[in-house]
Amino acid sequence: MKRPDGFDPSTRKASDGERAKRSPAAASEPDARDTARGGSPRASAEQPTDVIEFIAPKAKRKPSATSTGASEATSDAGRLNPRGSSAAKRASKRASGDPDPLDPKQAQRARRKHERDEIRRFTARSRRRSRGWLVAAGVLVALVVVSIAGAYSPLLAVRTIEVVGTDRVDAAALRKALDDQMGRPLSLVDASEVKAILVRYPLIGSYSLESRPPSTLVVRIVERVPVGLVAADGSYTLVDAAGVTIQKSSTPIAGYPVLEVAGGPGSVGFTAAAEVMRALPEELRSRVSTVSASTADDVTLGLTDTAARVVWGSAKDSAVKAVELQRAIAATDPSTVTEYDVSSPSTVVVR
Repeated sequence: MKRPDGFDPSTRKASDGERAKRSPAAASEPDARDTARGGSPRASAEQPTDVIEFIAPKAKRKPSATSTGASEATSDAGRLNPRGSSAAKRASKRASGDPDPLDPKQAQRARRKHERDEIRRFTARSRRRSRGWLVAAGVLVALVVVSIAGAYSPLLAVRTIEVVGTDRVDAAALRKALDDQMGRPLSLVDASEVKAILVRYPLIGSYSLESRPPSTLVVRIVERVPVGLVAADGSYTLVDAAGVTIQKSSTPIAGYPVLEVAGGPGSVGFTAAAEVMRALPEELRSRVSTVSASTADDVTLGLTDTAARVVWGSAKDSAVKAVELQRAIAATDPSTVTEYDVSSPSTVVVR
């Protein structure tokens, strides 16, 4: 039934249904014909509509040119070399930014390398200590080898013999007597043979051998110091403080006093007289003409340039007594003095 204004509801409903079928959005738009007729558009909320939800599909990432090229290279490498397909796959993963997983063998090698690094880090101190001991042992072994080589090497053989410290002993004759040691290594010089040669010289009191590489043997001589002459059977024997004979002569030897002692060499008087003579300075010793002693406490000296005698007493404090005697002689006229008593060095008596 039509309304007086000519509107047919059935036609309206049909047209609305067709628009709903055509497009869900068209139903919500105002009817153009209603607008043209002067009617107001109806709200879409007044008409019941079905809500249809559309779920948009997830957008797939478009592969880049680099990854595409890597995948193509991987596929080509896989086709050409099936064994190299795993390496090609790793290359494609590195190109695409994905992590490169290790195969079991590589992982095992990496684990072993890490374990070795940790062991080296924890044992660094002990290895340094062991290295120091090895260096010290090497130096010691090298020294031993060099010592052994030097002992038997002809490069360190004796070519020169040097005699030092001789005054009365003939150094040239001594070197000639030691010719048997020439050509021997310095460390193999026979000390017993050298001793057997040197004991033949009574003036030698002691000696020492010194090796001076590469080829010099030094013989240091300490000669015996004569203390006086012992007169016996019309001859004079020059002896040292031990009573060893140094030289014999039928006449007195200049520069040495005559020892007038009871019992001869080895007696108590001889020992005291010899000790006094060794304590005298060279200037005073040359002025002594005789030394007499019967005991250890009654040593008496005779002087060459005066008739005065010197009462010395024992050999105790001989160095102090020698200084006091020189002062007393310098302070007096020896020609007017008969005796200098220095047996008590703190109180010198001049008579």
